[in-house]
Amino acid sequence: MNIILLDKMDFFDSKHAVVKGRRFKHLTSVNRVKLGDSLKCGFINSKIGTGIVSKITHEFIEIEVSSLDHDPPKALPLNLVLALPRPKMLKRILESVTSLGVKNIYLVNSWRVEKSFWQSPVLNTGELQKYLILGLEQSCDTILPIIHIKKLFSPFVNQELPQIARDTIKIVAHPKTAQICPWQINTPATLVIGPEGGFIEREIKTFEGHGFEICQIGSRILRVETAVTAIISRLF
Repeated sequence: MNIILLDKMDFFDSKHAVVKGRRFKHLTSVNRVKLGDSLKCGFINSKIGTGIVSKITHEFIEIEVSSLDHDPPKALPLNLVLALPRPKMLKRILESVTSLGVKNIYLVNSWRVEKSFWQSPVLNTGELQKYLILGLEQSCDTILPIIHIKKLFSPFVNQELPQIARDTIKIVAHPKTAQICPWQINTPATLVIGPEGGFIEREIKTFEGHGFEICQIGSRILRVETAVTAIISRLF
């Protein structure tokens, strides 16, 4: 945990916050904080600053928070469109892409996405936020990504995606193509990554019809969670 993320429910007055539960356990067992230690703190969806550990009990840590006046790291100019992966993989992907600075995530359906994935409790808002928070804590960020859940492929790709991807570089990651993915574009982009096994040909044709380039990053076939991180790192 590289930053203590706070919200209004943690504060009992304007300058003092109480940290309990998972954060408390991590601070005491991993970070091994002591009275008087200075910690990096941030208010969720707002600024970053510092705090001083002013009290430690068996259940909570009290932090005296000084001014929160520093901006969080800049977000990546990226729309990530991800065919819904299996729940365990989704957890890891969300944590990873959040730590990389992705702020706009679309979870979409495709022919190879198992229907049961859409019934997973991981898709509940509270569950999703757990993994976003872990990514923010890792990367010293405070701005929560926005997750958009799109269960219908054709209406999303044909009606919504063209506007989302407008004025961006449009890329679909797909292993069965000869075109190599761009390198260090560092400009706004919309990246689409398919399910295990990739998009079917009809879906690829639909993306191509909306101006997306179909690209690969080499001869090795990667797991979705590995491909997501590898491609984002390649683009930015």
